[in-house]
Amino acid sequence: MGMEALSQSLRRLRALGLAEKTWFNAIWFQSTWFLCVLGRDALLLYTLAMLTLHFTLVASARDEARRLLPIAAVGIGVDTLLSVIGIFDFGPVLVPLWLMALWVAFAAALTRALGVFGRSRGLAALVGGIGVPFNYAVGAKMGAVALPMDPVVSGAVLIATWAILLPALYQIAGKATPLEQA
Repeated sequence: MGMEALSQSLRRLRALGLAEKTWFNAIWFQSTWFLCVLGRDALLLYTLAMLTLHFTLVASARDEARRLLPIAAVGIGVDTLLSVIGIFDFGPVLVPLWLMALWVAFAAALTRALGVFGRSRGLAALVGGIGVPFNYAVGAKMGAVALPMDPVVSGAVLIATWAILLPALYQIAGKATPLEQA
């Protein structure tokens, strides 16, 4: 396949607007989540391929990176803090590369597949306080993270953190460069 044919194929894919479609983004995000949590470093190349697919499908990879970076940076920062204080234990690193990649994927899904939860601060706090700690618990059961503290303490910290963090991430996303309307 020549460069011109590849370029045409990419234009056709972008024209479909798949990255902006809720159903596609939900499947893409869930697939990326499984790659990260089940495969971790062993499947990091596949995770990076999924991120590359996303950035290939959006209208402007540069604008998308500008939009996602603040969200991913806050998330990585919070997970780093939670590792430092002993809520999380990822082994020899504070935050593994696969988790950083997952934060980029989460940022991409935040206003797409997960966008419905950001319509209300209360709903975002509820989903953040219940849904996200549940995901960390599932990740722990799958061996992706250890939760070395007392389960009640870990649960309380994660519930409080995410009840505040998820609405804040929606607010950050709202201030980022808005998505182009197709």
